[in-house]
Amino acid sequence: MSWEFIAGQFGVQFGLWWVIWPAILLGIVVGVLPGFSPQNTLIMLLPLTLAVPVEQAFAFMIALYCANHLAGGIPAILVKIPGSGGAAATTLDGYPMTQKGQAQQALVLCFTASVFGGLITTLATLALLPWLSQLGLYLRSVEMVIVMLFGLTLIAVIAAKDTLKALIAGFFGLLIGVIGTDHIYNTPRATFGFLELYDGVPIVPALIGLFAISEALVMIEEKMIVDAAGRERALQARWADTVDGLRISLRKWWHIVWTSFVGLFIGIVPGAGASIAAFVAYQQSRLWSKHPELYGTGVPEGVIAPEAANNGVTSGTLVPMMALGVPGGSTSAVMMIVLQYHGMLMGPRLFTTNPEIAYGVFVSMAVAYIFMLFTILPLARYMSRVVLIPTTYLAPVIILVTIVAAFGERQYLFDMALALVFGVIGYIAHKTSYHVTALLIGILLGPLFEQYLVRALRISEGNVAVLFSSTLGNVLWGLLVLSLVLPMWQGYRRKKEQIGTDEA
Repeated sequence: MSWEFIAGQFGVQFGLWWVIWPAILLGIVVGVLPGFSPQNTLIMLLPLTLAVPVEQAFAFMIALYCANHLAGGIPAILVKIPGSGGAAATTLDGYPMTQKGQAQQALVLCFTASVFGGLITTLATLALLPWLSQLGLYLRSVEMVIVMLFGLTLIAVIAAKDTLKALIAGFFGLLIGVIGTDHIYNTPRATFGFLELYDGVPIVPALIGLFAISEALVMIEEKMIVDAAGRERALQARWADTVDGLRISLRKWWHIVWTSFVGLFIGIVPGAGASIAAFVAYQQSRLWSKHPELYGTGVPEGVIAPEAANNGVTSGTLVPMMALGVPGGSTSAVMMIVLQYHGMLMGPRLFTTNPEIAYGVFVSMAVAYIFMLFTILPLARYMSRVVLIPTTYLAPVIILVTIVAAFGERQYLFDMALALVFGVIGYIAHKTSYHVTALLIGILLGPLFEQYLVRALRISEGNVAVLFSSTLGNVLWGLLVLSLVLPMWQGYRRKKEQIGTDEA
């Protein structure tokens, strides 16, 4: 497709600003509220998107989808409550920055990494769409088993601080993840007779309970989120702090680029999702850092990596839908319904019969990210003041909103009770120094790992050698081993240098 055509599509999408702005604002509101996903919002607004022309409908849906991915990091940074599974990794360094009085800088890092990560991968998708559409065909069950292991190795990274407790939390999460019916015979496992658990432990109540409710219970014991020094710094929030965050982001531009491509490649695989991309990007960011021991204490890279990957996923999930007619996730499935309602033929033929739609979707995404930069960046100064609200008011509001959100996903009262149970588990884990993130990684990635592993073994009739039968898979195995060995070697080298310094 000619660049003149692409440029013309940019003009068309900028002309739909009156559709994009409200969608961005709605997406931010939905993204900030834990448990309220973009697919649920789009389903509720389906009559509206079906009633308007397809160009306007897609501009609205794309803007809401991208803004939702960006906004999930806001509560993750301010109150350690991820707005979505993809923002869970952001809490590892975003919240410690808030506790140090750097909430404004952390929000700016989140916004810039999200916008530029999403914008870069969207433009790359436009340029490389014919080739990227084939990538999902090469990542089969064998390769996805290894990708899942990349995310699960983050448990080992967390275990470096307290090996036994982190591993116990991670394996406990894996055990919770296998609750439900198995992937071969549909035999119930550990459901205790509850029909609501036959599809597995729902992610939203688990996420809400482990992070939102447990953190609210911890807040009740404290008067403020930040200490006196952090409160004073938040009171003195200036525009200079926003500029400072932008300066840090510009210095880390390469970090934004490569972690966003991690999100793009994982997003192209149907069913992978933002949670996997964010955890893998965080793990790889820590692996290649010169100071990996600082991760978890509030370093900019720990915010940039998961947020860039989280938003790199947005364009990736649309690639299989547009090029192959296979939805990359639940949100893209809703978008696919709108396209089919308007008579669009999905798959490769869409690029010849309706190129203005096929390419216009990605152009609309690029325009949405450009608009978001100017919409949300000035708000960082005011959002950071949330930490000044006394926890006696903040904690009850968090519990009320999140309990409603737990009900909204599947509309089961059981899920509200389940969120409270996970809240108690998260609170006990917090008080006994068990890492909640390690627990969540097991719950999120465990079922997917089992699904791909069982599928690969079924295809090979139980032959474990199938896991080493792919060239791409073997390359990924090598990178995985490197991911585990390199931190040990770096730790050994630092320890040896420290001994040499002490002896001198």
